[in-house]
Amino acid sequence: MSQFESGSGQFDSVDEVVDALGEQGYIADTRLATTVFLVNRLDKPLLIEGPAGVGKTELAKALAKATGRRLLRLQCYEGQDETKALYEWDYGKQLLYTQILREKIGQVVADSPTLEDAVDRIGAQESVFFSERFLAARPLLEAIRSPEPVVLLIDEVDRADEALEAVLLETLAEYQVSVPEVGTFTTEQPPYVVLTSNNTRDLSAALKRRCLHLFLDYPTAERELEIVRSKKTGLPDALAEQLVGIVRGLRELELRKSPSISETIDWARTLAVLGVEELNATILSDTVSVVVKYDKDVRKAIGALPKLVDPNATVPEKGHGHGHGHGHGHDEEPKPRSTRRDDDAEDEVDGRAIRAAKDTPGRFGHTYGSNPLGGDGGAKAVVPPKVPAERGSRSFGAGLGRRRAL
Repeated sequence: MSQFESGSGQFDSVDEVVDALGEQGYIADTRLATTVFLVNRLDKPLLIEGPAGVGKTELAKALAKATGRRLLRLQCYEGQDETKALYEWDYGKQLLYTQILREKIGQVVADSPTLEDAVDRIGAQESVFFSERFLAARPLLEAIRSPEPVVLLIDEVDRADEALEAVLLETLAEYQVSVPEVGTFTTEQPPYVVLTSNNTRDLSAALKRRCLHLFLDYPTAERELEIVRSKKTGLPDALAEQLVGIVRGLRELELRKSPSISETIDWARTLAVLGVEELNATILSDTVSVVVKYDKDVRKAIGALPKLVDPNATVPEKGHGHGHGHGHGHDEEPKPRSTRRDDDAEDEVDGRAIRAAKDTPGRFGHTYGSNPLGGDGGAKAVVPPKVPAERGSRSFGAGLGRRRAL
């Protein structure tokens, strides 16, 4: 068994890190491999920040495979509390044991002279039900208690609340977890800890201070092409090189979500399955949803693809094809108002004017369900009957007189 198969070995050099990760299908450059080497030697957590889809999570997976360690993953999300990260008590199991041991509990308090004494006796047995037997370990505690070394992945830590960051500080600084009812657990085999962040919010300085830091951005064209080739997508090398250039061009657009490396690989596999022998704007437009996932982004990408495929291509501008006479022959028919999107600047409407029109007096007449006055093809307007004032006064006066008589 090699030093890495046992999970306890160390890398001897940066080049060995590159080779070990490469054997797991992860192409690492020198900067990334150097940081992983330091994690291995210094036993410090690694915080990786960068856009989504650049290989942050995959690095932790590849590191676990390369070192022969078990991977534990804590997926962070908004509203997550420490019980989902550290531990919680198995109340169902505690209740089951209480029911089974009911008779024994009865014997313990059978000769208690007072209720207070009975409570004291039961309280003395409290440690039985709050012991490791009933402790449900979550990823952080499990990584600390694990008898064999592990890789702990704390994924998308920026999505969690700041309160969870405070919980992480003890674990990352001392590699220990404190459980008030039991005590403090300290690791015998420090885990490799990898934290990832998509930069949706700034992390605290205290958390960053405890970690080695690495910003992982989109790779160079040469390295991304090497990654695509390593995945054996089935797309010829010449087309794969052209596709990588097109994807990099899409990333330069102002998209809500730029294509990730994994999506580039998916696009290459998609084109290979379709048996594409030449990249053109048509086939790329038909399959662009593999890498672009929002409607507005798709429209931007489709508009840019002809130029990305052939920089010398001439793309006619939409909306400027003028016809004869007074009407303008636009290339694209205007969309019905009901289907217009709020994010299209040219389709914006004045909502205040629409609301004001709805408040016009007499727009729907004065009677529920009646036709508008003077509208609807000249239909006769419904005029509500007038009630003389004296009729109302007589009715109210009569009623008042009766009440006084009573």
